[in-house]
Formats: sequence, C-alpha cells, structure tokens
Amino acid sequence: MQNVAMPLRYAVFLLLAASATSAAAAAEERRPPSPLRVCILSGCPTYHSEESLPPFQKYLEQNYHMRCTRVVRRAVDDLPGLEQLDDCDVALVFFKRMELKGEQLDRFKKYVTGGRPVVAVRTASHAVQTWLEFDHEVLGGNYHMHYPKGPVSTIEKVAEAKQHPVLEGVEITRASEPLYKNSGHAGDVRVLLRGTIDGEPAEDVAWVREYKSGRVFYTSLGGEETFQQPGFRRMLANALFWTAGREVERRAP
Repeated sequence: MQNVAMPLRYAVFLLLAASATSAAAAAEERRPPSPLRVCILSGCPTYHSEESLPPFQKYLEQNYHMRCTRVVRRAVDDLPGLEQLDDCDVALVFFKRMELKGEQLDRFKKYVTGGRPVVAVRTASHAVQTWLEFDHEVLGGNYHMHYPKGPVSTIEKVAEAKQHPVLEGVEITRASEPLYKNSGHAGDVRVLLRGTIDGEPAEDVAWVREYKSGRVFYTSLGGEETFQQPGFRRMLANALFWTAGREVERRAP
C-alpha cells in the first residue's frame, strides 16, 4: 500500500506545481509591459525642434505607454546628456549639422552602430558633420539638398506599403516644408511615403530598413506645420513602437 501511495503523492505534487506555473504565466501575461523608453535628441534651429518636440513629447506620454527624456543642443558641438541613450529602448533623432566630437560622438556612434532602434526626422539625414556617413550607412538615405521653398508637397502612401504597421491609422496628404531630394538612396529601404511637387519627379519621403539587425525609420518630413498634423504624430509614434520591436499601440487618435 505504501508503494502505491508514494506515486500518488508525487503525481499530486506535479499537478499542483503545474497549476502554480500556469497561474504565474497567466499573471505575467496580464502584467502591462514597462513603458517604452524614448530618448529624444533635439538640435535643429532651422525647423525649431525645441518648439515642435516638447509638445510632441507630451503627446506621446499622454496617449501612449511611453516615458521620454529629451537631450537638447547647447552649441553646435555640444549635445549634453547623451548618456541617456544607454538606457533607452529607442532614440528619436532630430538635429542638424552638429560637430560632435570626443565622448559625445563616440556615444552617438556606439548607439546607432550597435543595432539599436532609430527614428530619424528631417535634418537627421545631415545631423552630424563629423560623421557624414550616418545618412547613407545607417539611414539608407542620399540627401542632396532640397527643392525651393514655397511649393506644397502632395504626400501619398506607396501602394505595397499601406499595411505596414508604421502607417496604421496614418493620413498625411500634404507638407509645406521644402521637398528633400533623396534619389539614389540605399536599395534595401522599404519606401512608405512619396512626395511630389508640380513639375518635378516624386521623392521618397518616408521609409524603413534594418541596419546591423536593428530597425530604422526615416522621414524627410518634419516642418513645424507638419508636426501639428495628427497623421504625422501618429506615424512617428507608430515608428517608435515598430523600431523597438513592440506591437504598435492603438489608443491614440
């Protein structure tokens, strides 16, 4: 009788252990993920990044499960606070022609060349004068100036990219900032949006790619007026989640 009781007790123990494991797994699934940690790099006087990015940061934190830090340009060669890249889930880059050097340049390079997620806006294509390769090597772009100011660009989704997560819930039909020239960009980019002005060929204005196994999103849009468009804000929020490898949240308008 004792020989029978022992296996029974062992079977009950295994059943209880399996039940506890299942309950713990279910609790883990119900637990909300930690906030997406976004490091925003701001330093574009031409398009007044410090007027556009603070309200955009507020939009992200109020509408999504995100926590943001913002690193702000102090001088053309000084972007203090880049150590915050170490702990973020994704970096948003919006600065222009900075002459980073020393530890700051090393930190920026270490982040992007380490296959970490990058969301890059407008002048990010020529963000670092001391590392011009950033545009083509990391972003996959080929920025060579822009068309004259004045004409409003018509923005359209690329047909085969309409179902991409970055474009979920996004409607952008126009942009008033000068259209960037980017023909000759890397062949591995997946183009999401194109822009046109009268009398000129279409230009790719938003795309995604991978760099060293990390996801990258770039858009040449990003003027102050465009930042006010709900579709543009939504696209950047989607891109932050997508590049970080998270499911795009659908809570915000």
